[in-house]
Amino acid sequence: MTTTPHAPPRAGRREWTALGVLMLPLLLVSMDVSVLYFAIPAISADLEPSAAQQLWILDVYGFVLAGLLMTMGSLGDRVGRRRLLLIGAAAFGTASLVAAYADSAGTLIAARALLGVGGATLMPSTMALVRTMFTDPGQRAKAIGLWSGVMTAGIALGSVLSGVLVEHFWWGSVFLVNLPAMVLLLVLGPLLLPESRSEHPGRFDWPSVPLSLAAVLPAIYGLKELAAEGWNVRYALSVSAGMLFAALFVHRQRTAASPLISPALFRRPGFGPAMALNLVAAFGMMGSAYFTTQYLQSVLDKGPLEAALWSLLPSAPIGLAAPLSARLVQQGVPRAHVVGGGFAVAACGYVLLALTGTGSLWLLLTACAVLACGIVAVMALVVDLAMTAAPVEKAGAASSLMETGTEFGGALSMAFLGSIGTAVYRHRIPGSAPAPAHETLGGALAVAGRLPGRAEDALAAAAREAFTSGMHAAAVTGAVLLAGAAAAAVATLRRVRDHEPLAPEPREAAV
Repeated sequence: MTTTPHAPPRAGRREWTALGVLMLPLLLVSMDVSVLYFAIPAISADLEPSAAQQLWILDVYGFVLAGLLMTMGSLGDRVGRRRLLLIGAAAFGTASLVAAYADSAGTLIAARALLGVGGATLMPSTMALVRTMFTDPGQRAKAIGLWSGVMTAGIALGSVLSGVLVEHFWWGSVFLVNLPAMVLLLVLGPLLLPESRSEHPGRFDWPSVPLSLAAVLPAIYGLKELAAEGWNVRYALSVSAGMLFAALFVHRQRTAASPLISPALFRRPGFGPAMALNLVAAFGMMGSAYFTTQYLQSVLDKGPLEAALWSLLPSAPIGLAAPLSARLVQQGVPRAHVVGGGFAVAACGYVLLALTGTGSLWLLLTACAVLACGIVAVMALVVDLAMTAAPVEKAGAASSLMETGTEFGGALSMAFLGSIGTAVYRHRIPGSAPAPAHETLGGALAVAGRLPGRAEDALAAAAREAFTSGMHAAAVTGAVLLAGAAAAAVATLRRVRDHEPLAPEPREAAV
């Protein structure tokens, strides 16, 4: 690393090479969220899971990941971020091997849960190490922009990679692709990555661990099920239980001598607003994905792999959005204005989505690209702001909070915007349609396929029109919310400094 007088040390070739190594686990962890989308039919044919087991195969990874992020982020600050990263890489690789050769649904569920544990160690550790390695504000903003772009691209790439691998190999291959990257990380990590930890971490607050799990898991589960199944008292109670435990968790953090998440983080200038804006950005991103994936397959009648390939196109300009937003801030444009502009661009993406008809492939793809560029620009800047605001000794905890907020934002978006779309769909579907057609577009198309001639075409067309109307209503809602977020960003970030650390860097123990 090189230095100039009165300036933070600048990262050199070693740090940028290390960043490339860190991108590998991040890409794979984000890909594993969607990597089973096309593999699940082959898994079902081979392992014959029950309906409940199939749901757990799909969902247990995300649930465990979300539930353990705060615990692992805080643990990394105490035991060492590189050490925890390498332990997580070993666990992730081992779980991938077990999952690839699982001979029963129960074994695969257990392996997916262990993958979630490994992923929960990898994600906050990568961000905390970026914070440690890149102390120059401009370089850190660029590195975090790359981090945000890779994470977003990984979710889109996972489903496509799944389809390609399952088409040419057996379903276990979707897990084996993790192994080379994890081996590379285990070999190069000790050579390239610095070790860092808090110098005075205090005692680890074990009672906060079950409280954090009890707060996150029921809430995420309830929100996702409300999005998928509609209103249900059981799911509403699950969300309520999560909120109750969240209140207990917050109380514990405010009263414990050495809390898992220090409340002092939220007193740092910019950290609280950055976390809130990041949650809203995740809300905007996932809300659109809920509709566009169904639109490609069920409205435009494209096959799963073809739909996934089309969905990759909007990801192409994402790589430019984060570096451009960071560049604008470095050139003197206030961060508040750039973040507000990013939300405004994303709102325009929702407006384009609201104008998409039942046969508008290119307008849909354009809407997705505009929305994604705006959101990624926002996320890169607010994550950078949060990590700059947080003391370097709390980098793991700060990173885990941001990522937990992303999980909540995505789940809340699917529940809220999904409910709006479903309500409009059920209102617009003809009353004479069979009962299954009133539930979902997929149900309507399945019923239509059993009807003769013109009746099939009429029901399918009506269902597609109703779904598109629901998407329009959700898109208008999303546009209004993001426009409000643009105004809020300008108002709340106006006083936050853009070009210098918010406080002196505390010392850490380093190896």
